[in-house]
Amino acid sequence: MEPLARVQNLVQSGVSQVPRQYIQPLESRPNNHSHDQNNNHTPQSSNINIPLIDLSNPNDTILLDSIRHACREWGAFHVINHGVPLKLLHDVRHVGRSFFEGCPLTDKLEYACDNASAASEGYGSKLLVANDDTVLDWRDYFDHHTLPLSRRNPSRWPSKLVPNYGKVLCDYSDEMKLLCEKLLGFISESLGLTSSYMKDAVGELYQNITISYYPPCPQPELTLGLQPHSDFGALTLLIQDDVEGLQVLKDGHWVTVQPLSEAIVVILSDQTQILTNGEYISAIHRAITNASKARLSVATFHDPAKTVKISPASELVSESSLLRYRQVVYGDYVSSWYTKGPEGKRNLDALLLDS
Repeated sequence: MEPLARVQNLVQSGVSQVPRQYIQPLESRPNNHSHDQNNNHTPQSSNINIPLIDLSNPNDTILLDSIRHACREWGAFHVINHGVPLKLLHDVRHVGRSFFEGCPLTDKLEYACDNASAASEGYGSKLLVANDDTVLDWRDYFDHHTLPLSRRNPSRWPSKLVPNYGKVLCDYSDEMKLLCEKLLGFISESLGLTSSYMKDAVGELYQNITISYYPPCPQPELTLGLQPHSDFGALTLLIQDDVEGLQVLKDGHWVTVQPLSEAIVVILSDQTQILTNGEYISAIHRAITNASKARLSVATFHDPAKTVKISPASELVSESSLLRYRQVVYGDYVSSWYTKGPEGKRNLDALLLDS
């Protein structure tokens, strides 16, 4: 069973060493270079970052070329001038931090998620229902079910503890949906498809918003805030505070995504890689910890319904670009992800066809 104390509570109790269940195996630790090609480690640098795309660019050709390059080479990019009010970005960070840093643990536990059920709504620390050997992430989170509206129940959120919490989350959810639909249109057009292709293929959007809180860690070299994975849905939209921690795997090297307060990070997910027949890639990413500062991020996940069948666009399959992935029912894909665990892209790779 998951202990009642969350990671933040461990830190507040004064632990000087990371408990055993949070220690990553040697090959998975953040300073290990096993992911680097030829063990040639590229130092993290402020000069290296994911692409930055201005969505207000009036030149459609330049905009679509930028999106095409980012989706093929990175699977992740920043967007600015995205249409989401900057005050709302500030407000959602503020209510999230107010919950984690301004409320007693006993009050927060009234909103605890069901730790016997994967991806249940509420306040938790453990993403997967796992055995005693599973290494835990150094983070706490609050997961909100926000779309379709039939799933949205603000009474399950801590509005009694944090003023305006529910209104801010609802407004943020609506804005993220609009931005997701806009981006799916750009992604479709950048592939030469009709602008509605990706949106139609995904269908009605199922949206979750997860506010993650990464407390300072006494031994950050031993832990990860979030283990390496690609997201299993269609598109993830993420904002950070001003503390570094998000990293994207690029050409075998971990690249730190520099926080930009007015930007939103777009992360392509596995269903987008399938729909584009591998033309575009989902981004493997992780979160690292640090010893001195807490970090907060807000990730908004956009997924198909569990019954939707996902397969590559026929327009992207030809004699020179053979079919790469077999069709999958999205709910089956999600079940596999939670049963086997993420571990990079092994669930996506299982759908590859023999060439």
